[in-house]
Amino acid sequence: MPRELIAVAPRTPQLREYDESPLGGSQIRVVTELASPKHGTELVGYRNDPVTSRPYDPAWGAVMPRPSAESLLAFPKPLGNMAVGVVTEIGPEVSRFQAGDRVFGHFPIRETQTVDESRADLLPDELSPEAALCLDPVVMALAMRDAGITLGDRVAVFGLGAIGLFAVQLARLAGAYRVIAVDPIEGRRELARRFGADIVLDPTDGDGDAGLAIRRLTDSGSGETPPQPAGPIVGGYAEQPSQLSQLGVDVAVETSGSVPALHQAVRATRYGGTVCVISYYGREATGLHLGEEFHINRLTLVSARAQSLPMRDAPAWTLERLVTLGLDWLASGRVTTEGIINPIVSFEDSANAYRMIDEHPERSIKLGVRFP
Repeated sequence: MPRELIAVAPRTPQLREYDESPLGGSQIRVVTELASPKHGTELVGYRNDPVTSRPYDPAWGAVMPRPSAESLLAFPKPLGNMAVGVVTEIGPEVSRFQAGDRVFGHFPIRETQTVDESRADLLPDELSPEAALCLDPVVMALAMRDAGITLGDRVAVFGLGAIGLFAVQLARLAGAYRVIAVDPIEGRRELARRFGADIVLDPTDGDGDAGLAIRRLTDSGSGETPPQPAGPIVGGYAEQPSQLSQLGVDVAVETSGSVPALHQAVRATRYGGTVCVISYYGREATGLHLGEEFHINRLTLVSARAQSLPMRDAPAWTLERLVTLGLDWLASGRVTTEGIINPIVSFEDSANAYRMIDEHPERSIKLGVRFP
C-alpha cells in the first residue's frame, strides 16, 4: 500500500499507509518524485496553535468564533505544500494530460496523488523540480507589490525563510537602491547576501534593537540629534516636526511571522514610510507596541496576502497573472532558487525531517522530500 506523511497529533509526524482511491473521470494519478512542506503557515496548524481554531467567514469578512469548544484543527491531518511527479493514469474525461507527463501542483507529501486535472500543471522543460516547489513562496513574496516599492527606495526585509529570500530578490528587481536583510540565522543571512542584499543584520546582536540599528545605517549625517526648531503655536498646539530627518527605510517587508519582528519593522521605517506584512501570525501579538513609532510616524501598514481576492489593482492584476509571472521568473532564472530547497531527504526519513524543521528551524529553509 502507498504511504503518506501525516500529523497524527500536534507536533507528531508519522508515515501512514492509505488506500488508493478509484480514479474519477476528470482525475489523474501521479507518482510523486519530489515534495516540500510550507515552513510557516503549515507549521501553525501542525503545532495546533490556538489562533487556527477561529475560521474566516467571507460573508462577514471577519474571523468568527466557533460554536463549540471542539475548535482546534482535526488530527490526523496531511502535511506538505507542493509536489512534482509523473502521471501514470488518466480518467476518460481528462484532456490536458497523458500518461508519462511530468506535472506539479499544491499536493501533500505522499507517494501518489489522485486529483482533478485542474489541480495540476505541466512542468515546463526549463523549470527544475526544485524550482517548481518554490512557486508558492515566490507567489507569496510577489504580494509585496502592494508596498509600492519604487526606484531608489531603501528596503528592509525581516525574516529570511523562503518567502523572505525571494522578497530580497524582488526588492532588487523593483529598483531598490539599498536592501537590508534581517534574520537571526547566519546561513540565511549568507544566502540573502548572495541574492542581492547590501547589508545583513542579526536582530539578536548588541542590544537586540534591529529597528534602531537600521535607522543608524540610514543616517547620512553626523548621527547627532540636531536642535529642534521652535514652531508657532496654533490653537494651543506647538507646530513642530515629529521627525527631523528621514532616518529609516522607505519600505519594510515583514515575512517571518514573528510579532517582535513586526515591531522592529515598524521601528525601522521612516516617517511616512510603508510596512508591508506578508506574514501569517499564528499567535497573540505580544511584543507589538503600537503606542511608539506606529502612533507617531504616520506609517502606512499594508496587509499583503496573495490569495486575498480581488487584488488591490484588479482587474489589471489577478492571481493568474501573479502565478504566471512567478513561473516565468523561476523558469528564466530571473529569481534564483539555489540553496533554498535544503536539505533534501528520502521519503523514509521525512517524519524525522519534518520534526527537525519544527524544532530546529536553523537547519533548513525549505525541506525537500525525494521519493524512490
